[in-house]
Order: sequence, then structure tokens, then C-alpha cells
Amino acid sequence: MSILLVEYPKCTTCQRAKKWLSEHGVVFIDRHIAAENPTVEELREWHQKSGLPLKRFFNTSGLKYKALALKDKLPQMSEQEQLELLATDGMLVKRPILIGENFVLVGFRESEWEAALS
Repeated sequence: MSILLVEYPKCTTCQRAKKWLSEHGVVFIDRHIAAENPTVEELREWHQKSGLPLKRFFNTSGLKYKALALKDKLPQMSEQEQLELLATDGMLVKRPILIGENFVLVGFRESEWEAALS
């Protein structure tokens, strides 16, 4: 399986992540999160594979998250409702997401990425 990087090109963290991958010789497929929203099925699979709480998949610092007042709404939503909401707009999803055969990493933390890719 190849490595998939789901990112937003204008995001500086995503730019740093892409640069890091290139500098470390990691071959990856690049996917623009706003142009190609993750599906509910993809998000469910990534969430399960990541072992992270679903809230970590939300871009909590994003304008859309704040405009929809999701901080207050998420606790009352079911997991299915949250996945469906995330799938409506790539800008709601935290990025970058790095997906490999045995891992899903959300956000860019060099030490985590290094451990997963070594």
C-alpha cells in the first residue's frame, strides 16, 4: 500500500509535512482535502485505525468549526452524525492526515511520523 497524505495546500503545517516527507525520501500520494472531501467510510476507517478520539479529526481552530459552534454541539452528537458532518466539508477535518497500511496520523508531529515511517 502506498502512503496517502490528505492535506490543504495553503496550510503551513501541511507544507511543512510535505517538505518533511520529501526530505525523508517518503513516496506518497497527495490529496487536496477541500477538493476531495473524505467520505464517511474513509473517515470511519481512519478513525478506527488511528486509535484516536473522533474529536481529534475535527479542525477545532478552523473558521467553519467556530461558525457552526461545534464545540458545544459535538458532545451531543453520535459518532455517525459526527462522521457525516466531517464528510460534508474537508475544511472541518484536521490536517494533514497521513495514512499508511498500519497507521493513521492526524496533524504533523515529527516524532510520531518518524516512528510510524521507520
